[in-house]
Amino acid sequence: MDRLIIGEVLKPQGIRGELKIKTFTDFPEDVKAFGTVYIDDKPYKILSFRVGNDGAAYLGLRGIPDRNAAELFRGKKLEGEREDAPALEEGRYYIVDILGLTCVTKEGEELGVVTDVRNLSSDVYTIEKAGKSILFPAVKGVIVKVDLDEKKLIVNKSVFDEIAVY
Repeated sequence: MDRLIIGEVLKPQGIRGELKIKTFTDFPEDVKAFGTVYIDDKPYKILSFRVGNDGAAYLGLRGIPDRNAAELFRGKKLEGEREDAPALEEGRYYIVDILGLTCVTKEGEELGVVTDVRNLSSDVYTIEKAGKSILFPAVKGVIVKVDLDEKKLIVNKSVFDEIAVY
């Protein structure tokens, strides 16, 4: 099965085994759509879900009965089945689909391979070529096209050169 990383356990919450989760989805509520999450390849059914005032998701999972059990999950990644993921709008992609794409200019110059995407005020992409890393924010005008069939991320070279950090 194909899985997406959808969050990370920050800490236990309360005494009943609830977990505070930092979500990697556009909206914390999207995690609830999965129904079952995987931690270390083990499935856990979502029994309760809420979003706190802090924007974090709070999950109660079957098999995690108390705070002591929940403590063992601190720092672990949550995964969900891709088929359970909410549909994305046109022009939106899952990070897992972007990783590994070859970054090229419109003219065909190969700049490197996407190795990381970090969500800051805008997504920051890391590409690597010949052992060197280049970072650039995905601001308006830099990414021309994401071509998943050809496994390419096509960028506007002039905008890229202005914002890339070598």
